[in-house]
Amino acid sequence: MTNTILTVEDLHVAFKTQHGKLTAVRGVNFELKKGETLAIVGESGSGKSVTAKSIMQLLPKATTEVTKGDIHYNGESLLKMSKNQITDLRGSEISMVFQDPMTSLNPTMKVGKQIMEGVQRHERLTKSQARERALDMLKLVGIPQAESRLDNYPHQFSGGMRQRVVIALALACNPKVLIADEPTTALDVTIQAQILELMKDLQKKTDTAIILITHDLGVVANMADRVAVMYGGKIVEQGTLDEIFYSPKHPYTLGLLRSMPKLNEDRGQPLMPIAGSPPNLATLGEGCAFAARCPHTMTVCHTYTPRDTVTETGHSVACWLQDSRVAKEADKAELVESGSSST
Repeated sequence: MTNTILTVEDLHVAFKTQHGKLTAVRGVNFELKKGETLAIVGESGSGKSVTAKSIMQLLPKATTEVTKGDIHYNGESLLKMSKNQITDLRGSEISMVFQDPMTSLNPTMKVGKQIMEGVQRHERLTKSQARERALDMLKLVGIPQAESRLDNYPHQFSGGMRQRVVIALALACNPKVLIADEPTTALDVTIQAQILELMKDLQKKTDTAIILITHDLGVVANMADRVAVMYGGKIVEQGTLDEIFYSPKHPYTLGLLRSMPKLNEDRGQPLMPIAGSPPNLATLGEGCAFAARCPHTMTVCHTYTPRDTVTETGHSVACWLQDSRVAKEADKAELVESGSSST
């Protein structure tokens, strides 16, 4: 019996613009298992947040469209559910924590009431039962003097405490999946460490599966079981934390790791940024999206989109350097001529 709770299959998401459709997510595939943390990393504009909001069905239908693929939660297609079904699912089964807690909390409503509202809607509790649940959640996330703070407004909390309230709100109905989109970016490093430790502790207690969206590899190292690296709207490498950090295969993953400061190295050692800029998705054609910035680029990289090469452990990478059919430059040239690499 599989313990996979969420599956994203060949997901394509496009934005509707006055110049036509701009595909921001281009064939994303991954699975999420019960109780694990999957980190999705990459530069801004790589498609991380669009993927997350597609799962929650939070993208405005007037300007976005899932053009291909599917998302399954416990075997059911989220994309085929009605609006009411999705509304019932949000909060009770799948919840989301956003980067800025002030955009997640109603500034005119007491925090206790905000937590109670979701609990009463999804679990049909009485007002007193819902208030008791809200109090328990504030205590669980470490809010001091929780009973008196139930009746405080969001502006009466510090940034770190507001983010704790947001996590309490997201977990109040015991969801099976928590999507955390840059949950600590707006916080200082001390509070960031506390929030991450809190999420890990809560996950142990509730067995919640977490999708962590971030660009911070330090956060990934502290939280993730598995890592998916996104670039240009695609997942270019995916594997366990150790595989990605200690045996990276894709040149983009290597570039990300080299640009991260390391405490065990000489302080005078310069960081190595990735040259160039992320691709313009409006003009992106065939081939590898990273080809223009890659130090190992070849003719085939500009011509055909690389397929995923997957090891026995499930470590996958979409790079021509890893394709067994094109181990030598001569083979790559033959592949281009024959067109056998087209996908």
